[in-house]
Amino acid sequence: MNTLPESILLHAQSLPEGGVLSPKVFLHLGSRVAVDQAFSRLVKAGKLLRVTRGTYVAPVSSRFGTRAPAPEKVVKAMAEQSGETVAPHGANAANALGLTQQVPIREVYLTSGRTRKLKLGRSEVLVKHVPGWMLALGTGPAGAAVRALAWMGPTHAGESLVTLRRTLPHNEWRALASARAALPSWMAQAIGKEAARG
Repeated sequence: MNTLPESILLHAQSLPEGGVLSPKVFLHLGSRVAVDQAFSRLVKAGKLLRVTRGTYVAPVSSRFGTRAPAPEKVVKAMAEQSGETVAPHGANAANALGLTQQVPIREVYLTSGRTRKLKLGRSEVLVKHVPGWMLALGTGPAGAAVRALAWMGPTHAGESLVTLRRTLPHNEWRALASARAALPSWMAQAIGKEAARG
């Protein structure tokens, strides 16, 4: 029979990179205090990383040593667990869509859930709550376009939309154009103007 820390560790190691663990999942194996102590000991021993309150991940071992899991994998796993929508920040979207050469220095994700900071090794990742319209079109190209436009702002919306219309797949452009009613006025107006250019 495995001890409580061994059971937690075995479960952690069975998850893909970035898979998250919550002490609540292990309450059938012991009291809340015992489970919390087991997690605390595993963190002290370097076998688990505490990402945020009540959320842990296993470090990734490679021939170069151990490292924290990739932030996007942890954020994705947390979103799947909580049912939130989480997407890369508008600056990342603008860069990925070719609207800017700027590469964001800080890792920021946008969420339908609450704002929180995640600690992954020496780096910190911000998961920031945003209004529903920013995530309404999901995590695909049309949704990324909305977040990129929000980050670029009203002054650059026109020129950004010319590029987006050229680069987005036709169905994604149509999804963006048909979602205007849910977007802020300045953005809806700019998308409408570009769409009307035939």
